[in-house]
Amino acid sequence: MWLIDFEPVQGAEMNKVRPAVVVSSDSVGRLPIKLVAPITGWQAHFVGNVWHVRVEPTKSNGLSKESAVDALQIRAVSIERFRTRLGRLTADQMEQIAAAIAIVVEHT
Repeated sequence: MWLIDFEPVQGAEMNKVRPAVVVSSDSVGRLPIKLVAPITGWQAHFVGNVWHVRVEPTKSNGLSKESAVDALQIRAVSIERFRTRLGRLTADQMEQIAAAIAIVVEHT
């Protein structure tokens, strides 16, 4: 979990400096980029969205409020956009995020 600067953006992309989860493996690729899923504050209308993974704040993840990982907005970003390391998610949470990404990608 990192604070990442998503500016500049276009259209409906998530903006500003916000938390994100690194979802790419360190063993993949040679470029200084990572695949990340941005995080936003949890909203009641996210219930039932398969692309939003709810995450409660804990000491280990560094979040300050109930949040949602948005698997629909995964993107590759330069490591130069990384600002501050926040913490880590559990293996179970990472599996939920991977499952949400798989649904969004519709890999069959």
